[in-house]
Amino acid sequence: MSRILILFAHPLYEKSRIHKAMVKAIPDSSSVMFHDLYERYPDFNINIKAEQELLSNHDIIIWQHPFYWYSIPPLLKQWIDMVLKYGWAYGPGGDALKGKIIFNALSAGGSEPVYSSEGRNRFTIREFLAPLEQTARLCQLNYLPPFVIHGTHNLTPGDIKEYAEQYRRLLILMEGENFRVENYTGVRYLNEIVQ
Repeated sequence: MSRILILFAHPLYEKSRIHKAMVKAIPDSSSVMFHDLYERYPDFNINIKAEQELLSNHDIIIWQHPFYWYSIPPLLKQWIDMVLKYGWAYGPGGDALKGKIIFNALSAGGSEPVYSSEGRNRFTIREFLAPLEQTARLCQLNYLPPFVIHGTHNLTPGDIKEYAEQYRRLLILMEGENFRVENYTGVRYLNEIVQ
């Protein structure tokens, strides 16, 4: 059974319909840990050792966040800068995360067509996530395609419920003993696996 760590970073969680539903859908399981970075570190004073211990004790890491200005919220960026230290996560002797799995579970206000070479944003979500993918690869993590929810401003209650249920199914699937990384690398979004 895989141990899953959800590193949740949403500076305006109280205003997010979709992330509230996603959080509520997280399975009640001893194998899944929800870790709210903004709740834990409102002063941005990150406990590096505690965070590294959490990473060491889990097999799958999920960066769950809204897509902020084509990237991640500031506390998650600071977490990456501080926790993934040279000599621990990468560089000589830095193999603490080797072979673990990581991916983004994110929400974007823009529709899917907006995130394309022809769209207003000119690049796909995957292209915008390239720095995070390279960070993962530098740390010898297996980086999977993201779980993405587009057009969050226009979602109906039914849409929100369906996306939350997809997220729940994905977590249950990943928690199971038959989870294999190679089965998930060929999709555009992880949503495709649990639709």
